[in-house]
Amino acid sequence: MITPSELAQHFQRNLDIIEAQTKGLSHQQCLLQPTFRANCMNWVLGHIAETRNSVCISLGQGPVMSREEADRYGHGSEPVCGDGPDVVRLERLLGILRACQERINQVLPLLSENDLAVLVKDHRGEVSLGNRLAFLYFHDTYHTGQTELLRQLAGTNDKVI
Repeated sequence: MITPSELAQHFQRNLDIIEAQTKGLSHQQCLLQPTFRANCMNWVLGHIAETRNSVCISLGQGPVMSREEADRYGHGSEPVCGDGPDVVRLERLLGILRACQERINQVLPLLSENDLAVLVKDHRGEVSLGNRLAFLYFHDTYHTGQTELLRQLAGTNDKVI
């Protein structure tokens, strides 16, 4: 079974990948929309940030994102198809991800088995906190993987990992 400390390390690894995949990209490059049914890098990063914001809330640390920012990138939100007043800039999204990771690193390793067994509600119903965190990590990893292709869409033609 994975420990809370290991789970925090895995979240950190995803952040490291995200930072590598966005290195050198501009806000405008992150708005490029794939020609197939998918979201741009901005939406994917915002969605990951919104998920990590949920992790922070689940850990009792409160939100990092404003309600408006979180709503823009939440489940079922509209794709980002260009810049606009509700589109969060790349630098802010990376800042949110880093701030969430700091909170995850501080609190998650301190959780006990009893803490992880506490029942909480999420979109699936009532689950243990450990189950919720495991699902949110899976979701984080799924979208982190998308950043590789979206980096290439920006015209980098490189290999990051």
